[in-house]
Amino acid sequence: MNAMKIGLYVLMAGCLLGLAGCGKKADSEQPIADVQAEANKMNVEQLKAKAIEYKDAIVAKKAELEKLAAKLQAIPITQQMGAEAKGLQTDIANLSKAMASLTERFQIYYSKLQEMGGDVSGLEI
Repeated sequence: MNAMKIGLYVLMAGCLLGLAGCGKKADSEQPIADVQAEANKMNVEQLKAKAIEYKDAIVAKKAELEKLAAKLQAIPITQQMGAEAKGLQTDIANLSKAMASLTERFQIYYSKLQEMGGDVSGLEI
C-alpha cells in the first residue's frame, strides 16, 4: 500500500513538473550555465525552435510516465512490494527526474523568448 502511495506521489510530482514547464535534441544533461549562455546568443526564431524541441521531449516523457503509472496501478495491492512494482517505481522516478531537468532547461529558452518579445503561443506544456 505504501509503495502504491509513493508511486502515485512520484507520478503527481512528475505531472506538476511537466505543467510548470523546460544540438538538435533536447538534452537533460546539458549544464544550466551552458543553456543560459546558448540562449543569450540566440535570436527569436532559434529560441522558439529550441523551446519547441524541449516541449516535445517533455510531452513524450509525460506520455511514458502516464503509461508506467497505469501499469503500476494495474498491479494488485498484494504484489505492490514485488520486483515488477519496484522496477516500475524506479522507472517512474527516473522519468520524473528527466522531466524536471528538461523542464528547467525549457524554462530558460521560454523566458528568454518572452523577454525578447517573441511569440510563445503553442509552447504551453
